[in-house]
Amino acid sequence: MKWLTIGAFAKACRLSPKALRLYDELDLLRPARVDPDTGYRYYAAEQLEPARLVAWLRRLGMPLALIREVCGLPAGRAAREIRAYWARVEAETAVRRDLAAFLVDHLSGESRRETTKMLELRYAAHSDRGHVRPANQDTVYAGPRLLAVADGCGEGGAQASAAAVAALKSLEDAELSTGNLLNLLEDAVRSADEAVRGVAEGRTDVGTTLTALLWTGSRLALVHIGDSRAYLLRDGELFRITHDHSVVQSLIDEGRLTPEEAESHPQRMLLAKALSGGEPTAPDLKLHEARDGDRYLLCSDGLTRVVSDARIRELVRGGRELGDVVRGLVDEANSVGGPDNVSVVIAEVVLPARP
Repeated sequence: MKWLTIGAFAKACRLSPKALRLYDELDLLRPARVDPDTGYRYYAAEQLEPARLVAWLRRLGMPLALIREVCGLPAGRAAREIRAYWARVEAETAVRRDLAAFLVDHLSGESRRETTKMLELRYAAHSDRGHVRPANQDTVYAGPRLLAVADGCGEGGAQASAAAVAALKSLEDAELSTGNLLNLLEDAVRSADEAVRGVAEGRTDVGTTLTALLWTGSRLALVHIGDSRAYLLRDGELFRITHDHSVVQSLIDEGRLTPEEAESHPQRMLLAKALSGGEPTAPDLKLHEARDGDRYLLCSDGLTRVVSDARIRELVRGGRELGDVVRGLVDEANSVGGPDNVSVVIAEVVLPARP
């Protein structure tokens, strides 16, 4: 057998000799032979392919501990693990990208310029027990500056959702500026989590989702945790602006599950994130520039589990009064069985009426 010195092997697999020595110590990539007298490391030609895989994974930024796991798997499973890892990276990058965009906007002075067109917000809300659940554990709120939906779970779910929304209502009277919007929301969510902790009283099955929008007159700041949703209807098209924090959505993101398989998955109701009064959970925070004619929809999963996005778009985009829209959405969910509590808040951005 022809042995490759560490220098020749490093050149062939695009890893440095220093990295190869480290991977030997970590039991990630051991040399095929070590000279007992000189301590020189020698590698076999068949080790080139796994060494190149290690090099590629390092270029992805994958941690060494995970690389060791991936390299020990059959090719098919290794591919799935790489796909799952990259899905997590992209999700984390998206959050940082939104924050970077906000900081650029804020620090460049764009966010501090006078808004030539101050806009108004019109809104409506409706919540219903549905046809199956014995009680309504959802809480909705719609006010001049705050819109919120919370979907409680567990024995104290109704109290948990109500406590979370109540904690956010203080924002109705807060002094708002672009620079403090996200901080205010983050502090309010922390207060909401503490309120839920008081309801839970040590029980692990009590919690709530929370999806809310805070209005400034030209922007909407979004806070989201759980699998309630927020949508934006703009120019006739419906866009989901939240990402479900659920176990099945994580599996879909990682390529381990298809959306069709998720519909019947036994863990489809299990949340990956919620306000439960336990370990602090970071919410998603975003800023949205409002436009005249925009419609924003907040809803619990009692709507989205049984009504398709296409049908939601049809009902939201109509020229009807907002009160009719929210009742129409709730009625649509109940018309297909109403298996869960269903709650809807809708808001429309409009130019102020002329005096």
